Parts: sequence; C-alpha cells; structure tokens
Amino acid sequence: METTIWVLGIVVFLALAFDFINGFHDTANAIATSVSTRALTPRRAIILAAVMNFVGAMMFTGVAKTIGGSVTDPTKLDNGIEVVIVTLIAAIIWNLVTWWFGIPSSSSHALIGALAGAVLVGAGSDKVKWSGFTDIVAGLLLSPLIAFAIGYIVMTVLKYVFAKRSPHNVNKGFRTVQIFTAALQAFTHGTNDAQKAMGIITFALVAAKVQDHLEVPLWVKISAATAMALGTSIGGWKIIKTMGTKIFKIEPINGFAADLSAASVIFSATLLHLPVSTTHAITSAILGVGSAKRFSAVKWGLAGRIIVTWFITIPITAALAGLLYWIIF
Repeated sequence: METTIWVLGIVVFLALAFDFINGFHDTANAIATSVSTRALTPRRAIILAAVMNFVGAMMFTGVAKTIGGSVTDPTKLDNGIEVVIVTLIAAIIWNLVTWWFGIPSSSSHALIGALAGAVLVGAGSDKVKWSGFTDIVAGLLLSPLIAFAIGYIVMTVLKYVFAKRSPHNVNKGFRTVQIFTAALQAFTHGTNDAQKAMGIITFALVAAKVQDHLEVPLWVKISAATAMALGTSIGGWKIIKTMGTKIFKIEPINGFAADLSAASVIFSATLLHLPVSTTHAITSAILGVGSAKRFSAVKWGLAGRIIVTWFITIPITAALAGLLYWIIF
C-alpha cells in the first residue's frame, strides 16, 4: 500500500507538471492576439488568463471523464500506473521541445498520442479502445477546420458591417471589446485543457484501485486548476510572438474575431465532453480571419510548418511513450 501511494504521488506530480507546462505553453493561445494588438499589457493579459483559466477549470469535468476512459479502460489494466507515468513523461517532453522552438503544438494531441502509444506497447492493441480513440482524434482534426470556417465568416461579416467606418475608430472600439474576448478565450481554455490532467490523475486512481469510478475528486480539480493557473502566470513569450505577429499582422477587430471564433469552438467541445486543442482552434481561427482580411496577408509558409507539427504530434508522442515504456518497464 505504501508503494502504491508513492507511485501515485509520482503520477500526481507529473500530471500537475504537465498542467503547469500546458499553462505557459498554451497561455499564448488565449492572450496572443490581445497582447499583439495592445488591448492588454502582457502583465495584465497573463493575470487575466490565469484567473479565467482557474475559473474555467473548476466548472466542468466531462472532458476529464473522456480522457480517463475513452482511450482504454483503467479497470482492465494491470499496469495502469506505469502506462500513465510514461504517457505524462512523453507528453511533457514534446510540449517542452515545441515550446523551446516557439511552435504552437497541441498539448491535447501530445497526451492522447502518448496514452495510446503507452497502452499499445504496455498492454497490447486489444486494450486500446480504438473507437473512442478515433472519436477523439476526429474531434481534434475537425475542430481546426470548423474554427477556420467560423473565423473566416465572422471576419467577413465584420468587414461588411464596418466597411464605411473609420478604421481607426473601429479598432479603438474593438481594442476595448477584445479584453472580454481574451477573458472568454482563457475561460474556455480552462474548461477543456485543465481537465486533461484531471482525467489522467483520475485514470491513475482507478487503475490503482483507490476509487472505482471516473468522477473527478475535488482535490484533483483544485490541484489541476491551480497548476494550470500558475503555469499561465509564467507566460509563453516565444509562442505569443509566433501567434500574435508571425502569422499575419493582427488588428483589434481581427483579434476579436479570432478569439470569439476559437472560444465558441472550444466551449462547444467542452459541452460535448470532447477534448480539443486550444492551440489548433485559435491558430486556425487566426488563419481564417487573416484569409478573410486578405488571403495574401497570411504567411502560409509558417502556417504550413505549424500544420505539419499538428499532424506529426500524435504519432511522435505515441512512439516516444512506447519507447519509454519499453526502456523503463
């Protein structure tokens, strides 16, 4: 029993470390546009994002249950704790590598890919719930397309509505409104992303037979929400620079359209208990908004590099987790 507690302690530490890294890795997704348009100073944007991330993380648990039971059944794994440990290590490694190079990759993809790879190597293909795994992957792949389309439509409508207004006055007004959409974006990020660590901790608790259900304990919710909020307070300036300035020159009206579009996609997924990528949603929304503004204004070379990272994340983290399992256990 004492050994189990120590091992669970390691799992909780790694899960909260993942959430902390997710916080500063994905902070850019919530605040990059508002910082780049100077709607908010970096300090105020980070404080706002940290608070709203915490609030969002405390309010929902549906995505946590999906993470905890849709890829595999923790009650049927004899080595569930080991699977969780290598899953988290692989996801953390990938998040740090992509953060170091300033690439807005998906923490969601990293975690799902690593979990599938760890189960595959550690327990066999028959222990992977392939239908649940493909449903999650389908949501992860469809959400960016939807965010792109919504971003394009919202920006097109705004261009039509404000076509005869002074650009200076329009952007001045939207710079104020963007504070609220940045808060909304951070809140929805908390409702979805923080639950992934909650789900993986609950998975470990069930696998260790500490509890027999996937309901998230209150202490897990508070711990995960706090870890993400603290991570958010650190900031992720490399990714902020990529998201806010390198895809295309964002003005306040563009930032508003992108934040609103991404937040609507993320929150809809939360209500459907589907884990999606905040990174994918906001990046795709920015691309959609930029395309509506002027197709040539988007730096498609950089966008292509980001998209390639999206597609390689799941297979790379799956292979990394499988390799780590083989080496460690």
